[in-house]
Amino acid sequence: MTLTNTLTDVPGIRVGHATDLLAATGCTVILCPPNTIGAVDVRGGAPGTRETDLLRPENSVQAVNAVVLAGGSAFGLNASTGVMRYLAEQGEGYRTATGQIVPIVVSAILFDLGIGQADVYPDAAMGYTACQAATSEEVAQGTIGAGTGAMLGAMMGPAQATKGGIGSASMAIGEELVVSAIVAVNAVGDVVGESGRIIAGLRDSQTDKFVGVLNMLRQMPPVAGDASGVENTVIGAIATNAKLTKAQAYKVAQMAHDGIARAVRPAHTPFDGDTIFALATGEVAAETAVVGAFAAEVMATAIRNAVHAATSLHGVRAIDNA
Repeated sequence: MTLTNTLTDVPGIRVGHATDLLAATGCTVILCPPNTIGAVDVRGGAPGTRETDLLRPENSVQAVNAVVLAGGSAFGLNASTGVMRYLAEQGEGYRTATGQIVPIVVSAILFDLGIGQADVYPDAAMGYTACQAATSEEVAQGTIGAGTGAMLGAMMGPAQATKGGIGSASMAIGEELVVSAIVAVNAVGDVVGESGRIIAGLRDSQTDKFVGVLNMLRQMPPVAGDASGVENTVIGAIATNAKLTKAQAYKVAQMAHDGIARAVRPAHTPFDGDTIFALATGEVAAETAVVGAFAAEVMATAIRNAVHAATSLHGVRAIDNA
């Protein structure tokens, strides 16, 4: 099995980006093959999402047509409208009892209004463009799509932050099973390597070295204060060719959040909107625990890949410019 180490290693999955470098925003669309089971787990305290209630295990709709990851804060949810239009034109979606086609498009957004142009957001046209660009080829990573305006460790402002972005990773388990991840990294916390060393995050204003968000939090008052400027999120998706029920896919999404906790410190704060979708295309019999365990692994790798692939933008420096 030849892999690109990105989300599209799962057969039938396509990914497209739309990017506005001047405004420092964009969106990323994941187009799913027919009958892809979808689920979601939201862990952050400040999420911005669309149609996530639909994905609850007890609710009736099983299949998902697309996942949209977007910048623009809550304004960016509008990108899903263009994705719905594109899918409706292709005749893809849930068929109602009276024969209408309703595409099932779920979405999560991140806050990127702190750099670039704060009055320009992903819209329906950008969502449609991302669909037109969708491909099964290797996923482009870094300062692109939903990761265009992403940054991390930004609690002291963009000058002391590090550029985030889109990252992806995949893994083959045995001869047939594939588990993959895509993620837009815009975290409150630092990104750490497997050794626990900070590889991207909050910088010291004097030395320019990574100071550590946890170290900064030690110096803050123990009671709640002004949270302005702390608006962040890690949003992404796990895709697998495993046969999973909706409840099993939900468990995989839950387990994948361990990957965020391994690679981002701190994770799942009240100021993050951490959200992970899980997509199962249903081709290979697999144990849920195995899929979930490796979902966490590829999520952590995708987060680290995002910061390594990112490039500097609007004064927010990537690690290659540290």
